[in-house]
Amino acid sequence: MKKILIVDDEPNIVMSLEYTFKKKNFEVYIARDGGEALQIANTIVPDIVLLDIMMPNVDGYETLKQIRNNQNLNKTKIVFLSAKNKTADIEKGLQMGADKYLTKPFSIKKLVTEINELWN
Repeated sequence: MKKILIVDDEPNIVMSLEYTFKKKNFEVYIARDGGEALQIANTIVPDIVLLDIMMPNVDGYETLKQIRNNQNLNKTKIVFLSAKNKTADIEKGLQMGADKYLTKPFSIKKLVTEINELWN
């Protein structure tokens, strides 16, 4: 079973993503900010992290940087899911090492498709 870590501070987004990925047979973990995400990621070593950028405490960019610098997490796929939709934001996220960058609002169906493509 694939492990997914959902990192977002918006409860409605977290709830819909959690529901969707549990239905798709993922083992789902939730973090409300980057600091919590890093603690969980070090413990469970997720297959994929869905990562918001604008969060309290540790933002998504810093979280991504720390995940990419951690040898134990080098196979973890990172998908930014952010309201930051300018070309410069998207390019920055991808240059920093995200595997994909999707913007909010998003289609759950498209998100699931994009995530499935990461393993094909």
